[in-house]
Amino acid sequence: MEDPAINTRKARWGSYLVAFLITGFIFATALYVSNYFGNVRIAEIRATQDDISTDILSLETQFDLLEEHSCSDIAENTILPSELTSLGDQLSYMEAHGPADQDEVVRLKRLYSLLEIKDYLLMKQIAAKCNLKPVFILYFYSNKGDCTTACENQGYVLTSLSQTYPQLRVYSFDYNLDLGALQTLISIDDVENNPPALVINGKTYYGFQSVAAIEKILPQLATLQKSATSSSATTTNK
Repeated sequence: MEDPAINTRKARWGSYLVAFLITGFIFATALYVSNYFGNVRIAEIRATQDDISTDILSLETQFDLLEEHSCSDIAENTILPSELTSLGDQLSYMEAHGPADQDEVVRLKRLYSLLEIKDYLLMKQIAAKCNLKPVFILYFYSNKGDCTTACENQGYVLTSLSQTYPQLRVYSFDYNLDLGALQTLISIDDVENNPPALVINGKTYYGFQSVAAIEKILPQLATLQKSATSSSATTTNK
């Protein structure tokens, strides 16, 4: 007759083996699923990269064409800020959800930042040439974990302001991005590494700024809003 203790040990080892096999199966399945969706995500990122690259080339061409226009053809909202915003939204999504291909995301982020700077400089040239008064906000944030909540909330505020005041131009830059043109811009405006930071009318404001605070700093926003409302009313009455 078999020793009960031996039977108990056999049953115990059998349970361990079953548990080990189940755990191994779950781990292998999870790894497969992770790799599968990771590859799908990479494919999506690459497709989005192609779209963004095409959009960037298109916008750069439009900038060149705008430089040849007369003042009668140009207004403060001529340079397609909605397309810039769309590119920024796509890159933000890619940056947050594409860790497997971050090098490519950073590459496109650098191109997008150059595009923003080009828009900013061109609009300043047009404003001087055509006696326009566009309103700019340069927003500097950080992705290094030193500005998570404040920068996220500041982004929400600036998005809200852009929606309220369509002619407001908000340019967002990663302070730590390795890009010579951006670092030159930071140096010219003497922006410290203390995000979130907003450059408004040549003055830098550090720390979170609410909608009310920015509207107080930029009273001309009310004029932009009235102008946009007036334009909408004129269009509706046509």
